[in-house]
Amino acid sequence: MYPLTLLIALTLAIAPHAARAAEPTPDLATGVGQMVIGLGAVIAILLVSLWLIKRLAAPRGAAAGLKVLGAVSVGSRERVVLIKVAEKVLVVGVSSASVSTLHTLDAAELQNGDDDPAVPPGKDFTRWLKLSMERRKDAQ
Repeated sequence: MYPLTLLIALTLAIAPHAARAAEPTPDLATGVGQMVIGLGAVIAILLVSLWLIKRLAAPRGAAAGLKVLGAVSVGSRERVVLIKVAEKVLVVGVSSASVSTLHTLDAAELQNGDDDPAVPPGKDFTRWLKLSMERRKDAQ
């Protein structure tokens, strides 16, 4: 009895696939067209997702006026951070236990320093490497 039930169930499961196999296969243009439409839909979903992530990740409220100009590690868990707020630049000490203001500057004072204004702060790796090499030579 059991093998007969299994045979009937197997026949019923295969029957729709056998009928589909008898249908004519689509031509190459139809297949390529479906593939291009599917690829376009996936790319559109990715672009919309990226736009939403960018839109939702933008700072809102009080954090919208803050911009981190640079940071330097001074210990295993301590950092000195430059933060621009409106027309002021705050030098902030950050540790695992607290955050404290070390100094306050005007934004104009910071840009009048000896740094090249065309190079953003913290982005001049070649100059940093050159200074490191000179310090190493002087130390020897």
